[in-house]
Amino acid sequence: QLVESGGGSVQAGGSLKLSCTTAPYTYGKNRYCMGRFHQAPGKRGEGVAALDHEGRASYAESVRGRFTTSENSAADTLYLQMDNLKPEDTGVYYCMAEISPAGYCNPIIVGDFGYRGQGTQVTVS
Repeated sequence: QLVESGGGSVQAGGSLKLSCTTAPYTYGKNRYCMGRFHQAPGKRGEGVAALDHEGRASYAESVRGRFTTSENSAADTLYLQMDNLKPEDTGVYYCMAEISPAGYCNPIIVGDFGYRGQGTQVTVS
Protein backbone atom coordinates (compact mmCIF):
# COMPACT_ATOMS: atom_id res chain seq x y z
CA GLN A 1 0.00 0.00 0.00
CA LEU A 2 1.34 3.41 -0.99
CA VAL A 3 0.01 6.56 0.66
CA GLU A 4 0.91 9.86 -0.95
CA SER A 5 1.03 13.41 0.36
CA GLY A 6 2.31 16.76 -0.80
CA GLY A 7 1.52 18.46 -4.06
CA GLY A 8 -0.52 21.61 -4.52
CA SER A 9 -0.43 24.75 -6.62
CA VAL A 10 2.63 26.90 -7.27
CA GLN A 11 3.85 29.48 -9.73
CA ALA A 12 6.39 28.61 -12.36
CA GLY A 13 9.85 28.46 -10.86
CA GLY A 14 8.54 27.32 -7.51
CA SER A 15 9.11 24.08 -5.61
CA LEU A 16 7.07 21.25 -4.17
CA LYS A 17 7.91 18.06 -2.33
CA LEU A 18 5.93 14.86 -2.70
CA SER A 19 6.01 12.05 -0.17
CA CYS A 20 5.02 8.42 -0.51
CA THR A 21 4.82 6.17 2.52
CA THR A 22 4.90 2.43 2.08
CA ALA A 23 3.70 -0.36 4.29
CA PRO A 24 6.83 -1.52 6.15
CA TYR A 25 6.31 -5.15 5.24
CA THR A 26 6.12 -4.43 1.54
CA TYR A 27 9.77 -4.70 0.68
CA GLY A 28 11.74 -6.20 3.49
CA LYS A 29 15.03 -7.35 1.99
CA ASN A 30 13.64 -7.74 -1.49
CA ARG A 31 15.07 -6.11 -4.54
CA TYR A 32 12.64 -3.34 -5.47
CA CYS A 33 12.18 -0.27 -7.61
CA MET A 34 10.07 2.76 -6.76
CA GLY A 35 9.27 5.82 -8.78
CA ARG A 36 6.87 8.52 -9.87
CA PHE A 37 4.56 8.50 -12.87
CA HIS A 38 3.28 11.82 -14.23
CA GLN A 39 -0.12 11.95 -15.87
CA ALA A 40 -0.59 15.32 -17.52
CA PRO A 41 -4.10 16.36 -18.67
CA GLY A 42 -4.86 15.03 -22.13
CA LYS A 43 -1.38 13.63 -22.62
CA ARG A 44 0.33 10.29 -22.44
CA GLY A 45 1.71 9.55 -19.00
CA GLU A 46 5.42 9.44 -18.32
CA GLY A 47 7.63 7.90 -15.69
CA VAL A 48 9.76 10.78 -14.39
CA ALA A 49 11.91 9.26 -11.65
CA ALA A 50 13.01 5.90 -10.33
CA LEU A 51 14.95 4.74 -7.29
CA ASP A 52 16.18 1.21 -6.73
CA HIS A 53 16.77 -0.75 -3.51
CA GLU A 54 20.41 0.36 -3.45
CA GLY A 55 19.51 4.04 -3.66
CA ARG A 56 20.43 4.58 -7.28
CA ALA A 57 18.23 7.21 -8.89
CA SER A 58 17.44 7.92 -12.52
CA TYR A 59 15.29 10.55 -14.21
CA ALA A 60 13.44 11.30 -17.39
CA GLU A 61 15.04 13.91 -19.60
CA SER A 62 12.11 16.27 -19.00
CA VAL A 63 12.89 16.60 -15.27
CA ARG A 64 16.58 15.85 -14.99
CA GLY A 65 18.36 18.56 -13.03
CA ARG A 66 15.09 19.83 -11.54
CA PHE A 67 13.65 16.83 -9.68
CA THR A 68 15.38 14.74 -7.03
CA THR A 69 14.10 11.48 -5.61
CA SER A 70 15.27 10.04 -2.31
CA GLU A 71 14.10 7.77 0.45
CA ASN A 72 14.09 7.54 4.21
CA SER A 73 14.28 3.81 4.78
CA ALA A 74 13.66 4.13 8.50
CA ALA A 75 10.39 5.92 7.79
CA ASP A 76 9.54 3.78 4.74
CA THR A 77 9.07 6.97 2.76
CA LEU A 78 9.98 7.96 -0.78
CA TYR A 79 10.35 11.64 -1.62
CA LEU A 80 10.29 13.65 -4.83
CA GLN A 81 11.72 17.15 -4.53
CA MET A 82 10.48 19.21 -7.45
CA ASP A 83 12.33 22.46 -8.14
CA ASN A 84 12.10 25.06 -10.89
CA LEU A 85 8.63 23.80 -11.75
CA LYS A 86 7.19 24.50 -15.18
CA PRO A 87 3.55 24.64 -16.36
CA GLU A 88 4.11 21.39 -18.26
CA ASP A 89 4.81 19.67 -14.93
CA THR A 90 1.12 20.08 -14.12
CA GLY A 91 -0.79 16.85 -13.61
CA VAL A 92 -1.32 13.96 -11.25
CA TYR A 93 1.76 12.25 -9.87
CA TYR A 94 1.48 8.62 -8.85
CA CYS A 95 3.89 6.84 -6.56
CA MET A 96 4.67 3.47 -8.11
CA ALA A 97 6.51 0.44 -6.81
CA GLU A 98 7.48 -3.05 -7.84
CA ILE A 99 9.24 -5.90 -6.08
CA SER A 100 11.91 -7.64 -8.15
CA PRO A 101 11.04 -5.82 -11.37
CA ALA A 102 12.06 -7.32 -14.67
CA GLY A 103 14.92 -5.30 -16.04
CA TYR A 104 16.87 -2.30 -14.87
CA CYS A 105 15.11 0.13 -12.50
CA ASN A 106 14.47 3.25 -14.57
CA PRO A 107 11.63 5.74 -15.24
CA ILE A 108 10.56 4.03 -18.47
CA ILE A 109 9.22 0.95 -16.67
CA VAL A 110 7.63 2.78 -13.71
CA GLY A 111 4.20 3.00 -15.36
CA ASP A 112 3.92 -0.80 -15.49
CA PHE A 113 4.48 -1.40 -11.78
CA GLY A 114 1.95 -3.33 -9.75
CA TYR A 115 1.77 -1.05 -6.71
CA ARG A 116 0.34 2.44 -7.14
CA GLY A 117 -0.57 5.25 -4.75
CA GLN A 118 -3.75 7.29 -4.90
CA GLY A 119 -2.03 10.12 -6.80
CA THR A 120 -1.49 13.73 -5.89
CA GLN A 121 -2.27 16.82 -7.94
CA VAL A 122 0.43 19.30 -8.91
CA THR A 123 -0.59 22.53 -10.63
CA VAL A 124 1.98 24.99 -11.97
CA SER A 125 0.79 28.32 -13.35
